[in-house]
Amino acid sequence: MAPIKVGIVGYGFSTKCFHLPFILPNPELQVYAFLQRAAAPSADDPSIPTPRWGHCTIDFPQAKHYRTADEFYADNDIELVIVCTGTHEEFVEKAILAGKHVVVEKPFVNTSVEADRLIALAKEKGVILTVFQNRRFDSDFLTLRHLNDEGALGDILEADIHFDYPDPGWISGWTKKEYSPGQGMTFGLGTHTLDQALFLFGTPASVTGFLRSNRGVDSDVDDTFTIILQYSGAQKNLLVTVKTAVVTHMQDQLRLFVRGTKGSFLKFGVDPQEAQAIAAPGQPATSAEYGVESERIWGTLTTKTEFDPKIQKYDEESQRYTGKYPSIPGRYRSYYENVSAAILGREEIFVKPETSRDGLRIIELARESQERGATIAWH
Repeated sequence: MAPIKVGIVGYGFSTKCFHLPFILPNPELQVYAFLQRAAAPSADDPSIPTPRWGHCTIDFPQAKHYRTADEFYADNDIELVIVCTGTHEEFVEKAILAGKHVVVEKPFVNTSVEADRLIALAKEKGVILTVFQNRRFDSDFLTLRHLNDEGALGDILEADIHFDYPDPGWISGWTKKEYSPGQGMTFGLGTHTLDQALFLFGTPASVTGFLRSNRGVDSDVDDTFTIILQYSGAQKNLLVTVKTAVVTHMQDQLRLFVRGTKGSFLKFGVDPQEAQAIAAPGQPATSAEYGVESERIWGTLTTKTEFDPKIQKYDEESQRYTGKYPSIPGRYRSYYENVSAAILGREEIFVKPETSRDGLRIIELARESQERGATIAWH
């Protein structure tokens, strides 16, 4: 069977560091075309500059290069469109209307209403729409999922999910005081961690938000947030805290602290895949070291169950098994392996757009909570 022809919108940092390394190793996907507005550099015309992240015609001379969206979407051979631009709605809608499957970068769109509209349109046209929630394949999150599935933690009662980032350089340009949807760290790093919370625990019963500007600018655009999710029914005792802070002076940032009826898991340090991709932009993620964490930042598991006694030592005083638990290697390649399998009919799509829509709704309710000073019921 011929590989799926992929058309990529944009040729910047996102494309080269978060997508191409994990698309290229997949034999079921063919990088077929790019929509890059910049003209191709030419030896005959040295006045044409090479964009910062290069040009698709240089790195992929065999691929088609389109400079306008109309030409790009008119190519009937493109089967899967990957949207890697700063704004998404227009490019996603054009792809769906052209009958193409779509992967869209985070945040999905700026509002849950717009997300619902695009989800309905994709269903109407019979195409797959999915959001690039790659951090479901981080080493720490894969390890937590494994421990949860194996019963090492029992019933989870409390989970703190962090994506702290001290002094991020990209917020230096955030000078606007007035907030508008799509702005702030809830839409930046929060779309990763809220997706992880929704994947593990489902839709909350209520949302409480604390949004702050700690970058030294008096602004309604948040750079630091704490969002508390409470649940109901069988999960009424569950409390989930999702947090990002830009003032956090630690060698290894806290990632996860999860407590259950049978154990706990504490994890510092970040998955290495992003740093590895940035170090070799556009190169296939095929090294055996890809996603493999240093033993120094493995998480600590403490559990009442006799879980993997070859690793966990029994502590007589606490009567628990405890010790460093090896991190499962992160694997962003798995995202695109699922996408191709879903298009070919072998699997269901793993990242459903409805979950990313719910993540946007949590952000909206968190801001309502901040403004009203109250916990907001899910609606």
